[in-house]
Amino acid sequence: MTDLPDEFSVPTFDIGGQPVSAEIARSWLLVAATRPETFDSAASSRADQIILDIEDAVDPKLKPKARDDVAAWLANGGEAWVRINDHSSDFWSGDVDALKGLPGLRGVMLAKTEFGAHVTETYDRLGGSTPVIALIESALGIEEARAIAEARGAFRLAFGSGDYRRDTGTGADDLAMAYPRSRLVVASRIGGLPGPIDGPTVGSSHPVLREQSALAVTLGLTGKLCLDVEQLPVINEVISPTRSDATWARDFLDDFESRGRVIRDGSDLPRLGRAQKIDKLARAFGIRPL
Repeated sequence: MTDLPDEFSVPTFDIGGQPVSAEIARSWLLVAATRPETFDSAASSRADQIILDIEDAVDPKLKPKARDDVAAWLANGGEAWVRINDHSSDFWSGDVDALKGLPGLRGVMLAKTEFGAHVTETYDRLGGSTPVIALIESALGIEEARAIAEARGAFRLAFGSGDYRRDTGTGADDLAMAYPRSRLVVASRIGGLPGPIDGPTVGSSHPVLREQSALAVTLGLTGKLCLDVEQLPVINEVISPTRSDATWARDFLDDFESRGRVIRDGSDLPRLGRAQKIDKLARAFGIRPL
């Protein structure tokens, strides 16, 4: 589970005047590290968090330069997460050494995580204060999800849906993908982590993106990776509470306070928990009740 120093501050970005903590961030924009000229514009986009990608988005021959470009940007005022290469690769050690201690490093996303030890070793090598998002992309990773979520340094789990399908031969339909997503949700709960981050929706169809984002929310995921800035408003909208939800939550909490916080029946506690969660998210995302 998350085991970070007391002085650790959960990373936030100020999007449209509204800071969004990485703990509850909805949209996670992946940015190819081979294009450093796009880093600034990505940082000023509607993404709750940005991830500079020095793993899948970079040809192996270009990885050292991409890593250097990312490190230079983070050392000179830039702020971002970085997707690093998997623990078993030839690049992992160089990645963590190059990133350790950089002022703009908000955390790392560890590719192809399959064991809790991969998270902990990454966390320790980075100095013991940098959060690690475990990107789970294989059958083994899904089966080890609980141990990964409970590993020291784990911050959130994320689903590498494309590589998972490639590894298992699973189809892309909702039923086939429900199992791995649900495993990550359950593991996150057991590990005391925030809800997991879903994989990206490939393509330009906003109706499909909206449908897949809504499904992820139904299953208990609370964030989503994306590859295109045009997807950000849709993801942020669908994963946020609606204004009607925010109104219900505020009304319930006001009524609960006005009656002296008295529990009337067995339904009050579950509704109180739901109302508190919705109200917290609505306030964080700047959603006003009707």
